[in-house]
Amino acid sequence: MYLLRQSLTISQVMPWLSSGILPLVRKGCGLALVLTLLGGCASYGVIVNEPKPAQPTGPVYNLKTWAEFKRNSDITFFLSFSGGGTRAAAMAYGVLQELRDTTVIIDGKERRLLDEVDNISSVSGGSFTAAYYGLNGDGIFDTFEEAFLRHDVEGDLKKSVLNPFHWFGSKDRTQRAIEYYQDILFHDATFADMIRPDGPIIVINASDLAKGFRFSFIQGYFDLLCSDLSTYPVANAVAASSAVPVVFNPVVIENFAGCDGFAKWPPTAAQLAQEDEEFGILYDGASSYSDKENRKYVHYVDGGITDNIGLRAMTDVIAVSGGPTALLSALGEKAPSKIVFISVNASTEQVSDMDKTNKQPGILASMNATTHAQLHRYNAATINMVKQKLAAWAELVSTPDNQVSPYFINIGFEQVPQIELKYVLNKIPTSFSLTEEQVDALIETGRTLLRHDPDFQRFLGTVSGKQPEDTAANLKRSAYLTE
Repeated sequence: MYLLRQSLTISQVMPWLSSGILPLVRKGCGLALVLTLLGGCASYGVIVNEPKPAQPTGPVYNLKTWAEFKRNSDITFFLSFSGGGTRAAAMAYGVLQELRDTTVIIDGKERRLLDEVDNISSVSGGSFTAAYYGLNGDGIFDTFEEAFLRHDVEGDLKKSVLNPFHWFGSKDRTQRAIEYYQDILFHDATFADMIRPDGPIIVINASDLAKGFRFSFIQGYFDLLCSDLSTYPVANAVAASSAVPVVFNPVVIENFAGCDGFAKWPPTAAQLAQEDEEFGILYDGASSYSDKENRKYVHYVDGGITDNIGLRAMTDVIAVSGGPTALLSALGEKAPSKIVFISVNASTEQVSDMDKTNKQPGILASMNATTHAQLHRYNAATINMVKQKLAAWAELVSTPDNQVSPYFINIGFEQVPQIELKYVLNKIPTSFSLTEEQVDALIETGRTLLRHDPDFQRFLGTVSGKQPEDTAANLKRSAYLTE
């Protein structure tokens, strides 16, 4: 199961090693130096999370808080941003732009569709876009491209890792990355700063390295650690969500004694854990936090390991709550008439030249092909699962007076109709340093695919009363997709 969920391919890790560390071996620096760079002297994670106070001192970072902010009870709108480095961040950014520029009429007033988004779930590269939008709202459209998408983030990080003055210091690679993210993006912001009545709740996801399950940075999960999320730095959460093992050290969070947050999980969760193997992994992992002695410090790495498209974190919340009806009741909400899921999936299809020759592929090429196949099978299984659950939830909460309509919109490179463009997009690496042309292509791809998606058009038709466009024809006529 772990390998099936593994999203980190050799192509993700090797660019860092081959361009940064392996050349040192070729230059005669030797194995000892490589081991120093990869592991160094014993290092310890910097602990910055704080114990949960007896009483909240401000708004709690949970769904209940955002339910009180909710602007439109007729539409429940979810986005998920996948992993994939700057490639994922840029594509997600393009989708945000398109939602900003798409208007609908609600209650007789024209509104931007972006303002209807209730929840953004993200992993790895997508977490940079999600967190920056959560903190800055529309400010993302003024500064994010220069600060991150068009910035050589990977080059800056490599310089820090390979700086000889840093090799024997007390700060590990991840701590230096966190400080860098603070400097260019997050500026010491905490999750309390992301509690904005005019914005969605941002759910950043990482993976518990020891137990292999998804961990979401919302207060409900921090309750398991008896910790306060509102004071936790956003940069640390994003670093955890994107901490590729080997390249980065895990982000370490202290599991405080003094409470048993797992006891608050409803009895229905235990029953579901027996019936659903995937949920059982989450349930067992969450229950392990009650062992405060043996799990005093928890290590978090790339969220893509356990769900590279960020969708399962949202289904987890609904499952833990006892199902959609129980969740709506707990939030004091009525069922909407429309539930919209938009999955922004920047994963690539493998572009390999191995079949052009009878030469046997090398070890790295074979491993890369294998992990790509596993990733795509798991992504496909996730998408199919969410589609089925979404339809079931809509039926479950529907009433004779309110028939709930589900809309699942999957935005990915497989929807690009032009073979040449699809080839170019699939060749864009998983890295934090892309060319101007690559960033432009990714942003426009996100916008164009969403704009012409048939399910998105069907949703817009029900809101505005317009007939959906002929998507296939419009995609072919799109100036961008035919260049």
